[in-house]
Amino acid sequence: MPQTQTLRGMYIGGQWVQTARRFADINPSTGTLYAEAPDGARPEARMAIEAAHAAFKGWAAMKYTQRAHLLHKAADIWERRAPDYIAAAQAEGGGWVGKGAFEAHYVAEVFRSAAAACYHNLGEILPSEYGKFSTAVRYPMGVISVISPWNFQGILTARGFAFALAAGNTIVLKPSEDTPYSGGLYFAEILHEAGFAPGVFNVITCARENVGAMGDEMIEHPYVKGISFTGSTPVGRSIAAKAGAHLKKACVELGGKDSLIILEDAEMERATQAANFGSFMHQGQICMSVEKVLVQESIYPEFLARFAERAARLKVGDTADKSNVIGPLINDRQVARVKAQLDDAIARGARVIVGGGINGRFVEPTILADVTPDMLVYRDETFGPVVPVIPFATDEDAIAINNDTEYGLSAGVFTANEARALDIARRLETGMCHVNCSSVNDEPHVPFGGSKASGLGRHGGRWSIETFTETRWITLDRGGRPYPPVF
Repeated sequence: MPQTQTLRGMYIGGQWVQTARRFADINPSTGTLYAEAPDGARPEARMAIEAAHAAFKGWAAMKYTQRAHLLHKAADIWERRAPDYIAAAQAEGGGWVGKGAFEAHYVAEVFRSAAAACYHNLGEILPSEYGKFSTAVRYPMGVISVISPWNFQGILTARGFAFALAAGNTIVLKPSEDTPYSGGLYFAEILHEAGFAPGVFNVITCARENVGAMGDEMIEHPYVKGISFTGSTPVGRSIAAKAGAHLKKACVELGGKDSLIILEDAEMERATQAANFGSFMHQGQICMSVEKVLVQESIYPEFLARFAERAARLKVGDTADKSNVIGPLINDRQVARVKAQLDDAIARGARVIVGGGINGRFVEPTILADVTPDMLVYRDETFGPVVPVIPFATDEDAIAINNDTEYGLSAGVFTANEARALDIARRLETGMCHVNCSSVNDEPHVPFGGSKASGLGRHGGRWSIETFTETRWITLDRGGRPYPPVF
């Protein structure tokens, strides 16, 4: 795929639709033009929603086996085209080649897991005092709007729509304006080749200036019955509020300020590797990145030294060079955010143990010590390769530090004592926790999501099916339920 190109257009009703306007899709490593993307607005959103609505009845009525076969076909095509996705994720998203390769494998599994969901039970039989055949049955809702992010644009887009699609819903997807191809129009190419009927899956794109209007249409249009969003907490709050005003379901997976808790009996080699991976994978631009490493006081000096040694070995630069593990932040706004937190921390007395350099969009993996609760980096989501390492005395202290945030997405706990770890996990205010592993974890069939300001609802497996279906109570009267004689 050429580095600079004009994309084929939006994908609406099975057709590639051209727009009068286009916007620049930038390679964040070089600042050069990656592609010219179609710049739509509310009219294109309405067109896509109407196409999805028109396709819904036929798609929902299709045999579940046929839907499963199409999803398996999409998985096969995705796997065959893996090199195309990896190249796009590197150039358009600034990702390390290993990150792209991981996504290329994972997305195929999302499609297959969604296909498997087609064979799951649709409901249950309930007891009835009156001898009725009483059932609770799940039905597809209709059009689902999916608004996906730029950071793990493959996985988080696929997860946002695949299970909803498997359940019999139709989709209108709007990818981030930073990754309109690899997070959106690339999926349209895959599903088009797989043979999904026109209107079942649609992709619309727009420049940053039109995101608000297009997003509002994707929530407010009466044909839209549910919204799937992955992104920042401020935007997620707004989307959930608007969806609530229209009494529509919304599954919003948002930001985090996730801790990795290292107890004194942790296996040091694995713990430092988990901290390095969790803090700096994809430049820390992951909702469940390690944003605080909490280390028991007795091992703090050793851990800090060994963690810094690992981080210093990570190469920074243009991800077109496969040896560069740390690529650019996605845009200048993210750089400014990270720089503000770093400057504030240093001004308030934090020490830079390793890193701290910023060159354009490239930020060195940075470890901070002496971080205190009055610093921005302690409280606000960073979404960049900067992490404080904070000592604690007792398990209760670690739990308190972890919970001292509005966020509650993921966490990790390292210890040789699994009972101790599970006791800590139960008291952490997070939607997920991983013992002897990083906070960065996901699988297609698990209940992925957070608590507090980290989101509402769950993605993955049967939890996605529950989110994007309606449960209906349907009975057959076989016992002759009596009515009052007066009637």
